[in-house]
This record gives sequence, structure tokens and C-alpha cells, in this order.
Amino acid sequence: MGFNCGIVGLPNVGKSTLFNALTQTIAAQAANFPFCTIEPNTGRVAVPDYRLDKLAELVNPKNIVPTQLEFVDIAGLVKGASRGEGLGNQFLANIRETDAIVHVLRCFEDENITHVEGSVDPIRDAEIVETELMIADLESLEKRYEQVKKKAQTGGDKEAKLCAEVMGPIIEALRAGKPARTAAPDMSQRDAYKQYKMLQLLTSKPVLYVCNVDENSAAEGNEFSKKVFEKAKNENASAVIISAEIESEVAQLDSQEEKNEFLESLGLKETGLAKIIRAGYELLGLQTYFTAGPKEVRAWTFLKGAKAPQCAGIIHTDFERGFIRAETISYDDYVKLGGEQACKEAGKIRSEGKEYVVQDGDVMNFLFNV
Repeated sequence: MGFNCGIVGLPNVGKSTLFNALTQTIAAQAANFPFCTIEPNTGRVAVPDYRLDKLAELVNPKNIVPTQLEFVDIAGLVKGASRGEGLGNQFLANIRETDAIVHVLRCFEDENITHVEGSVDPIRDAEIVETELMIADLESLEKRYEQVKKKAQTGGDKEAKLCAEVMGPIIEALRAGKPARTAAPDMSQRDAYKQYKMLQLLTSKPVLYVCNVDENSAAEGNEFSKKVFEKAKNENASAVIISAEIESEVAQLDSQEEKNEFLESLGLKETGLAKIIRAGYELLGLQTYFTAGPKEVRAWTFLKGAKAPQCAGIIHTDFERGFIRAETISYDDYVKLGGEQACKEAGKIRSEGKEYVVQDGDVMNFLFNV
């Protein structure tokens, strides 16, 4: 299971520079003018995980396969996008297909890089993008709402009635200037929540604010990023500080040792990529389990709370369909004891059934019969 994030923001805030650095490609043209990204560029990167490396050291497999993270660099948005201004319609269509939004905000001064609004103000910039997304969602819902209500009242359609009940509070929230996610049904209300997800609203997606700061502010942030973190806290959202320029420089270094030395010289412990992945996983409720053998040590991404058969199905549908049990070792036990055989001798391999909720870091072997 992957993780698909749309990188969005106003023109010239550093989206394409960040995308190029994260994917270590030059697929996206980073230039100092609006709409330099015409088509969404998609790049996949390996998710760094020290646990995968440690398991590989113990097993010495032929292949090491990390899980993948997908970024989509989407054209810059401007005021009026919901009415088709700039590349608005294309922007909105592309963002609708992503799982989460990585909202890049410019948090640095540079007279050599123009700002479409004439000044640096990340909160204003965030509100411009959010407003356009809310307007698009409101227009989309209002067109359908009356039809759904009429169908529910005249035809006695239960599904239409439920849909209308879900849409009503969301429309009120949007009219009040609040995103759709603030009026989402609780996940425990399965049918209502399913209807909510089917609406495919732009402002229903979880948001990660990325404060793009200057090199000198990469470690501690600045006054601009402080305001963004306060906004994220008030919205129960997430925020991280990165410097797209630093990420670009790190991406050009050959060895991990060089990268580590460069980061340390700037007072940084990790790359912005690692920050974004960790925050993104938490945002979407994602976790990782592992499979380990002489042919391959591999990381697999799953939704927190998933049971063993569902996780088996991520490898192959036959694994879920014919699931018998999952031989499971905790990562800590696997590393502490030095491998599968040692865990077996110490009685640390558990036989888990269909109701087992898989834990982050589990090392698993699925038994199935089809």
C-alpha cells in the first residue's frame, strides 16, 4: 500500500524545487515564474527506515525492498482557481486524485524571487489556497444537494437520505469558511463515513503544512514558520520545517556519509524527506510491517488497525482469501535475539489468527491455502 501526496501551493513558493529534491530527479522544471509546472509530475521515492536496514544486516538477503512514497507536483494555484483562473480547473482535478495534501508555504524573504501576492505572508497564502478549495467543494455540493434531498423525500431512497444527512453539515461548514473535514462523520458511523468519502471533496483531505525556510532557519525555523505551526495546531493539522534549497543540495551528494556530514554542519539531524514521511504517515494513520527471508527483506505499508488477513492481502489477494495464520515476531525481539531461528528457539514466534491487529514493526510470515 502506497502513500500519494499532492504538493500544492501558490506559484514560486518552492514546490518544484522540493519535488526535485525529494525525488532526486529533474523531472519538474523549477523556474522563477508562475505555472512552470504545467502537467503534474509524479515521482516515487524509497521510504527510509532504519529497521529495514537492520533486518537486512541480520538476514543478508539478495534483495532489500523498501516501501514507496509517491509525490505529485501540481501546478501553482492563484486566486480565482475555483472559477478557472490560471490553471485552476486542472489544479483542482489533479488534487482530487491524491490521498493527502502537502501544502508548501513560503517562509523566507528573497528579493530575487517574486511573489505573486507581492509580499511574504504564509498565513495569507494558505488561506488563498484553502478558500479556493472550499469554494470548489461548496459549488460541487450545492449542485447535488437539492437533487439528493428531493430523491430522499419523494422516492424514499435510504441511500439518498443518508447522503443528504452527510452533505447538510458539510455545506454549513463550508459556508462558514471551514473545510469539509471539520464536519466529517465519525469513522464509527461506517455507512455515513463511506458516503462522506465517496463525495471526494478537496477539503476532506488531511493537510501537512511544509514551511519552506531559508538555509539559516532550517534548524529552528523563523517568525513565519512559527505562525504556520500555530495555525496547524489550531486546525489539528501537522507542520514541518524544511529548506528546499538544502534538500536540493543534499540530493546531489553521492554517499550517505557526505549527506550526514552536510546536515550536521547545518545543525540538522535528518533530511526534510524523513520529516515529511514521518509526519505524512502519522497524518494518514500508516504503519509498517516486514517480511524477511534469504531472497528478500521487504517493508509493507498498512493502515493502522488493520488485521492480519488484510495485511496479508497487501502482498497478494490469495494470501487474504486463503489466510490460515500469521507467524509473527516483534521487531525488537528479532533484532535483540539476532534472527528468526533464535526467536524460534526462545519461543518468541507467535501464531496469530484472523482477529490479530498487526502492530508497527511486526516481522510476519503468512500461511495460506487457496
